[in-house]
Amino acid sequence: MLALRLVRGSRPLVQLRRLLVAAASAGSGFLLLHVLAGALDDPAGSFPRLLWALVPLALTVQLAVAVARTDPATRPPEGLDAAGLGPLRRALVAAVSTAVSCTLGSLLALAVFLHLRGQLTGLPFDGAGTRLLHADRPLPVAAALTLLAVLPLTASAGAALASRVRPPRTPQADLPWGVALTACGLAVEAYAGRGTAGMLAGWSLTALGLALAGPAVVHLAGALVQTARPGVLRLLAGRGLQEEAGRLGRALGVLCAVAAGALAVPALREQGGLGAPLGPLTAPAAALVLLCAAATLLTTAVEARQARAGAREALLGLGTPGRVLRTAAALRAGAVLVVSVPLAWAVAQLTYLALTR
Repeated sequence: MLALRLVRGSRPLVQLRRLLVAAASAGSGFLLLHVLAGALDDPAGSFPRLLWALVPLALTVQLAVAVARTDPATRPPEGLDAAGLGPLRRALVAAVSTAVSCTLGSLLALAVFLHLRGQLTGLPFDGAGTRLLHADRPLPVAAALTLLAVLPLTASAGAALASRVRPPRTPQADLPWGVALTACGLAVEAYAGRGTAGMLAGWSLTALGLALAGPAVVHLAGALVQTARPGVLRLLAGRGLQEEAGRLGRALGVLCAVAAGALAVPALREQGGLGAPLGPLTAPAAALVLLCAAATLLTTAVEARQARAGAREALLGLGTPGRVLRTAAALRAGAVLVVSVPLAWAVAQLTYLALTR
């Protein structure tokens, strides 16, 4: 009951982030239902489509976990520990908050899907979605509810685990693993070619490798800011970026992987074209993946800002002008762009070479 009250009584910006998670959950749920409906007509080709539909689902889970980490209800004042809101209760609050948002999105996806199939109030849009959603076949209710339950359960478990305090890791600790997994992903793409399963497996390994190497990339950006006799402003920006490397790095690595895929697609289409693994919904699914990756990075930046609140207040108390802090924040954002854009471009080029060897 306390968890639900904390969820309901949050500020508008917090509720907006939860609505963003609900919207992403609705998109992922709709894709899963589309795959389920397509499996009724083509059972043999349903498994590859399901694998591709898991990509936006995974990015939605990542977004939900990032939103849960920025939720003030999961980071209460120390005085509430005496009221019983300890680490376990905070994990429960994070799980409940995430479950509410994702379940709302899944129910919305089900309602829209059934409406477009004409199973609620008749066929909308003159029946334009009948063929696309295979409305001529009955939808298995148990299978649909099972698929829609995957996202809330997975996201809730991830949010509960993410709410636990972990000791900080050195940004370079996972760099060798990240480079190795990225190389393995490119090798799998080169070996499998443009086959659905092989290309998806290769891209997934590449994305995981970039996520592991991301903290080292952000740490490098902070080091570059401080090179060549830095002043106070560059020291403030560079040191702050290095401290945030662990938070921003994972989300930045995933966004770089998504951007690399988006950059490689036009060139691959010119060399013979790519298939549409999710049919007419392939482009909306790709847009959902890109938006989830970008929203996760922005949400993680909000978490980093929350973590710097104490240091920011201390600097302002010492008389530091607000303009200096804003310039340092802009410098950090520029440094991240300087290192991430070439990384995404290089991975895109390597992906193109691997798939067109």
